[in-house]
Amino acid sequence: MSDTPVPVISTTGLFTPENSISNEELVASFNSYVELHNRENADAIAAGNVAELQPSSVEFIEKASGIKSRFVLSKEPILDPEIMCPRLPERPDDEISILAEIGVKAAQQALAKAGRKPEDVDAVLCACSNLQRAYPAIAVEIQDALGMGDGFGFDMNVACSSATFGLQTAADYIRSGSARSVLVINPEICSGHLNWRDRDSHFIFGDVATAILVEAKDIAPASHWEILSTKLKTQFSNNIRNNFGFLNRTHPESRDDADKLFVQEGRKVFKEVVPMVAQMIIDQADAVGLEGSDLRRLWLHQANAGMNRMISHRVLGREANDDESPTVLDTYANTSSAGSIIAFHKHNRDLKDGDIGLICSFGAGYSAGTVFVQKVG
Repeated sequence: MSDTPVPVISTTGLFTPENSISNEELVASFNSYVELHNRENADAIAAGNVAELQPSSVEFIEKASGIKSRFVLSKEPILDPEIMCPRLPERPDDEISILAEIGVKAAQQALAKAGRKPEDVDAVLCACSNLQRAYPAIAVEIQDALGMGDGFGFDMNVACSSATFGLQTAADYIRSGSARSVLVINPEICSGHLNWRDRDSHFIFGDVATAILVEAKDIAPASHWEILSTKLKTQFSNNIRNNFGFLNRTHPESRDDADKLFVQEGRKVFKEVVPMVAQMIIDQADAVGLEGSDLRRLWLHQANAGMNRMISHRVLGREANDDESPTVLDTYANTSSAGSIIAFHKHNRDLKDGDIGLICSFGAGYSAGTVFVQKVG
């Protein structure tokens, strides 16, 4: 019998901001901005020097994405047609950063559910799309804020796949014996890098934080999720890109620097990512002796309802129902790496001992991560 420790997901935690923006509110704000822009630039538009902006609509947003609302940390400035970006004041160095703060809240929930104290945890991985700063690491700040004491932490960024990449990293630490209890934390303030003035993407993202407690099976709660298999994949693409970084100091509100915010070629992403991810899942399932019919539930990345329908159809060989492939996209929008974890967090308690499921995320890079899990207890 192998002495290699078996990694499991013991619990998860979720922090949800108080404020939510409905599609109706978002469209009203965006269309006010469009009217203002077109009025102020009427002569230039007539001369063909400036493009006339087109209004958005609730119907367009829901058809394109399946999103109906999103949670945000800073609502009113986003809806102000003259601002249209979050206002999150800088904090002094002796005050916890906002990214660490929401990560701690999600982590505390996960620890409480497992009956764990912070000092029981060996490591913290802060895995997310957009880090508040380069250093010191947000993960180390979270480690300190939780009061973990000994241990280590570091940040990692693989865009929307950060959580599943973090899960495999944590599982590898457990298997190697480097740690017995690891927190993977995904604080995503996506509103900060979204271009709220772009009709094709202004509705996509929301803010949230999730936490996953990965532990050795022998110390895990009686009810847990054994990690059966993980797989990671990256393939370079410019179809989703954000050029903001420490080498440029561009104000995020500048209309002339849209590439410093989230930009994508949506149709190309859809066409290229769906078959790549579906085949990756099928191949990994085959490698561990599973078929689509063995999967009780798919917790897929919450980016686009159409993408999830097509991926689940290819994996299962038929259309998946809401129970088999649950969505949180309608109320949370795209929360980057946290999306599939929110789906798992909210839709796993009804599964029974022995049921097998898949956590999967995918996004910029391209990157994709798959985690097959089995319910125990």
